[in-house]
Amino acid sequence: MKKINLILCLFITQIIFAQHKGNYDQQISRQNVKSTAYGNAQRYGNPTSNPARNVNPSANITLDVHALYNAKATSYTAIFNISQIGKTADDANNLVNERIDNVRKQLLSIGIKKEDIAIDVISFVPVYEIEVQKKLFSTKYNEVPKGFELQQNIHIQFTKTQQFEKVLAACASNEIYNLVKVDYFIENIREVYKKLQNSLVELIKEKKEYYKLLGFDLADYNAIMADDKYCYFPKDFYKNYQAFNSVSLEALQKNKGVTKAKKQTSYYYQPISYENYDIVLNAAILEPVIQVGMQIKLVYSPKPKEQKQAPKTEIKTEHKYYVISPDGKIDVKELNTNK
Repeated sequence: MKKINLILCLFITQIIFAQHKGNYDQQISRQNVKSTAYGNAQRYGNPTSNPARNVNPSANITLDVHALYNAKATSYTAIFNISQIGKTADDANNLVNERIDNVRKQLLSIGIKKEDIAIDVISFVPVYEIEVQKKLFSTKYNEVPKGFELQQNIHIQFTKTQQFEKVLAACASNEIYNLVKVDYFIENIREVYKKLQNSLVELIKEKKEYYKLLGFDLADYNAIMADDKYCYFPKDFYKNYQAFNSVSLEALQKNKGVTKAKKQTSYYYQPISYENYDIVLNAAILEPVIQVGMQIKLVYSPKPKEQKQAPKTEIKTEHKYYVISPDGKIDVKELNTNK
């Protein structure tokens, strides 16, 4: 009985752990592995390995550090598109204003200010239909105006993500379903860059001390540098997948046709991975965030050694002059040039 309970507990634990993976990327790899441990047993999942990385020594020392900051937005702006058709221009305008006024009243009741709601007129054009005119020997198709179409965008600004559900409900109750996008804003992004910069400078100091302990004093090196900063918003990091299983053994056995159903496409937020970053500030995130990054790269090359100059040697030259007398005798005299 104890063995049965133990096996049951292990099985339940395995199911719980497997559920953390989710439905995304559910590709099960099955292969027969001939080994002492497994025999011909089937193994599930891709085998994980951590191979050693090749390190190539170099005379230059490179410090390439990366930092990432997950910043929660201080405000959001949701944009909804509304389209209205009316028989006349006044009808279309009045119908749109009625729907927008209802939305505005509901938004004011949940704490959104009047100045945080803006209307952007996109287009106001006549709508045409085809009128068929039949004659005895011909048929004509004429475009005639049948009404007007008015399109507007509603910009709604809010500060808390919990308010977005109420914003959606207010728009949906007035037949406004077309959510164009949601923009994220940071009030003071300069402070975010300053925090990243200070963190990277501290990390570079630590790396310099590390190399000094190894016997490489970077003060004896010439340095060149480059830096970069960037900012990514959640709308650029949504991915999609389809989770379904369309295998039907019964249909294959009975040799019947299969009517395929439309598979739902699911979307999820996939932020930047942390694997290539040395510093991550606010690493744990619960909701989509603005990801601000910074990189500093320093390349140190050894300073050229100063060549010692050889001591100068003085070459003494003796200067002589010749005196020739009238009788043809030559008298050699030394010339003193030190005076």
